[in-house]
Amino acid sequence: MKVADSNLVVDPGAAFITNETGSKSPTSSVTSAGSEDDLLLDAYSKAVVHAAHDVGSSVLKIEVLGRKGQRQGSGSGFIFTPDGFALTNSHVVHGAERIEVTLADGRHPDAAVVGDDPDTDLAVIRVYAPLLHPVRLGESNSVRVGQLAIAIGNPYGFQCTVTAGVVSALGRTFRANTGRLIDNIIQTDAALNPGNSGGPLVNSRGEVIGVNTAVILPAQGICFAIGIDTAKYVAGWLMKDGKLRRSYIGVGGQNVPLHRRLVRHYDLKAPSGVLVISIVPGSPAELAGLREGDVMVEFNAQSVLSIDALHKLLKGDQIGIRADLTVMRGTEKLILPITPAESAN
Repeated sequence: MKVADSNLVVDPGAAFITNETGSKSPTSSVTSAGSEDDLLLDAYSKAVVHAAHDVGSSVLKIEVLGRKGQRQGSGSGFIFTPDGFALTNSHVVHGAERIEVTLADGRHPDAAVVGDDPDTDLAVIRVYAPLLHPVRLGESNSVRVGQLAIAIGNPYGFQCTVTAGVVSALGRTFRANTGRLIDNIIQTDAALNPGNSGGPLVNSRGEVIGVNTAVILPAQGICFAIGIDTAKYVAGWLMKDGKLRRSYIGVGGQNVPLHRRLVRHYDLKAPSGVLVISIVPGSPAELAGLREGDVMVEFNAQSVLSIDALHKLLKGDQIGIRADLTVMRGTEKLILPITPAESAN
């Protein structure tokens, strides 16, 4: 075998190379760099292992059954209270005649849907079993882009599958099946597949920071989770009332720009509003005297930039409370008193 430099002698038991003159060529910097890389990889692995261990025992496999006992779909969920309340997605359990759950230890306890909110795609179910292990809930408002994100669920029925990635972006919006916009969505590249829906998104400390809800197909690495702060709020109402109360005024509309002259003349707060294209008979809108062709621009002195903006203003605390609805009727500005009612959805 040929040697590139015949003056060099390799000492396999040393961390340096010695030549015949006795001088040394240290390799400690290479070894040190390799050790640091190994330590970083080991720390990453430990974080994933610990998070998966802490949360994995709380993750549920959910099977949805129809009227004739036929399986209609499956998803994931996770227990967040010692007495068996669990979070999942609304689209996993909405309309289910019956659900079956499988715990991480293989048990099949009784379970029932407590309530669901399609507008935020969240649902709460109750699992009736002893010795349950609730997760620790984190705070999604403390999440940072780039931090470790671990997803646990049951993709395609493969129970307790763990995938890992990072938080790719924050503050995304996602439209629910009902058409309402869900705010403060977490984007991650932790791989999600059908069956992951409703499972937890976890940080390196083993705290749940989101509820996995959707992927964009056929894109890779573009996945979304509902922030846990939103989930805490919704879950509280679902456990209390079985639904999230919202108000409505009974109009169908579309977003439209406002003429700049009208904006300047009336000193309007925004350059757009919502054109009324239909009114539900007997609704608060009809009782308030709203007409088709009116453009809603303010609700209780807050701008109505779009239909989504109006939805955000129509909260549960507005039910039965008189409000001022500002509209443009042609070139005339009107303020109509209106009392929102409780939405049936």
